[in-house]
Amino acid sequence: MEPAEKNIFETGQVLLFNKPLYWTSFDLVNKIRIMISSHFGLKKIKTGHAGTLDPLATGLMIVCTGRATKRIDEFMGLEKEYTATIHLGETTPSFDLETEVNRQFSTGHITEELVRETLLKFLGEQDQVPPLHSAKFIDGKRAYEYARKGQDRRLEPVRVIFREIELISFSVPDVRVRIVCSKGTYVRSFARDLGEALGSGAYLSDLQRTAVGPYRAEEAMDLEKFRLFLEQMKQN
Repeated sequence: MEPAEKNIFETGQVLLFNKPLYWTSFDLVNKIRIMISSHFGLKKIKTGHAGTLDPLATGLMIVCTGRATKRIDEFMGLEKEYTATIHLGETTPSFDLETEVNRQFSTGHITEELVRETLLKFLGEQDQVPPLHSAKFIDGKRAYEYARKGQDRRLEPVRVIFREIELISFSVPDVRVRIVCSKGTYVRSFARDLGEALGSGAYLSDLQRTAVGPYRAEEAMDLEKFRLFLEQMKQN
């Protein structure tokens, strides 16, 4: 994106950002909105993102401004690519590090060959149950509201597609994989399901979104780079 007149954000821009660790997707979008508004004296600027990342995940987020927000559904429908570290032998209620370990399992029987064979079984279409610790709706409430109250509710399975699953590294208790999957896939649920399929338990310990369709994390900017870009625009 080259510097131009200051109203390009109102006209509509598609911006690629790397979401910082511990930030919510809303935190990032809100920060970008404030930065644009304050730099150019805009009372408000329509801003939205094309696909939530959990606070404990990092990587690519597509942020749309102005008229480009009409394209959000288009971007959300694209395939996603992730690199994930899955910790074997333990589970957590949220399927990641948001909650404490609640159960432990043996990993002595898990070999690299077994992991490779098991990963192949996940390729293609399947029904996946989303985590209760998620923003999915149950009877008009966010699922995480039930989870935080300790209420055990089950979400309906969602049809998802795993087009590619590649084992990057194997070092028990940690397995690192690259995943290319469809819209609506929860990698946390994949971690849970992989642990069960291996006759053990597992949770997601690290996640980075590396691509959304043709857009790559390598092309994304951080907030400091965006600040410098805005300053350059003001000077032109």
